Amino acid sequence: MIWRNRSKSSSHTLDGVQGCNRIIAFRYTDLQRATAKFKDKLGAGSFGSVFKGFLNDSVAIAVKRLDGAYQGEKQFRAEVSSIGAIQHINLVKLVGFCCEGSKRLLVYEHMSNRSLDVHLFRNNSTILSWTIRYQIAIGVARGLAYLHEGCRDCIMHCDIKPENILLDDSFIPKVADFGMAKLLGREFSRVLTTMRGTAGYLAPEWISGVAVTPKVDVYSYGMMLLEIISGKRNSSASCSSGGNFDVYFPVHAAHKLLEGDLGSLVDQMLHGDVNLDEAELACKVACWCIQDNELDRPTMGQVVQILQGLVEIRMPPIPRHLEAMA
Repeated sequence: MIWRNRSKSSSHTLDGVQGCNRIIAFRYTDLQRATAKFKDKLGAGSFGSVFKGFLNDSVAIAVKRLDGAYQGEKQFRAEVSSIGAIQHINLVKLVGFCCEGSKRLLVYEHMSNRSLDVHLFRNNSTILSWTIRYQIAIGVARGLAYLHEGCRDCIMHCDIKPENILLDDSFIPKVADFGMAKLLGREFSRVLTTMRGTAGYLAPEWISGVAVTPKVDVYSYGMMLLEIISGKRNSSASCSSGGNFDVYFPVHAAHKLLEGDLGSLVDQMLHGDVNLDEAELACKVACWCIQDNELDRPTMGQVVQILQGLVEIRMPPIPRHLEAMA
């Protein structure tokens, strides 16, 4: 009887707020066992560390141990329930959670091809073909459009970067760490929140301290799209302007787009095996996404339509705040 009761309590489910969503509520000891006491660390981010584990010794999972999660158990369970209710092919699926004492952990499906940054910026990894890069760009845009426009509450991600884009067996992109930021109710168009995110992907309105909208994700997406195109970090990819000084890469990209010189922007590791029409479209989208004024940026839904060739797009102006920073 004791054994049977333990097995019952080891993983009960939490009903989601939408539909018949079922999320597993794990005990901390279950996750310790599944991860071999948090031995295989996959990475660390602004919210905590992630460890690889296995359920029933076969199903791979990623366990995120949260740092600084101070909300009470009831609030944490409510937030987990709402996050778990969000289902989309381009969003990482939440499998379960653990809420024991001060311990807060989230359990996700494991992505075998790791995160996008591994493939873009590390020499020892697979070189992503242009076709895969373009599909990743569209997939991420779809995931973000769903968070912004398709959920009951508009959800801003606030930390879009290659490290938060995971790739499955078929290199289908999945946006990770969504739902960590504050929810933005439908009745509000703006929300005041503390500045977070990652340097190099932050929209200018973060820095100015004004209220932010989902357009901060659009800006970060544009910066990441330039990295997908070039295979280089924006933060480190300064380019010679022909004089004695370097130009910040996003500004360089905007100038080269105006000049029609796309060949110099695309990742050289692709050796020219690129659809230049798609590359031009992606570059235009990226430069519109990083415009100074959020009203000039497209929505993520519009980005999807543009990249799919369903909507025409004009040549974007040079983002002046980036030029001033360079």
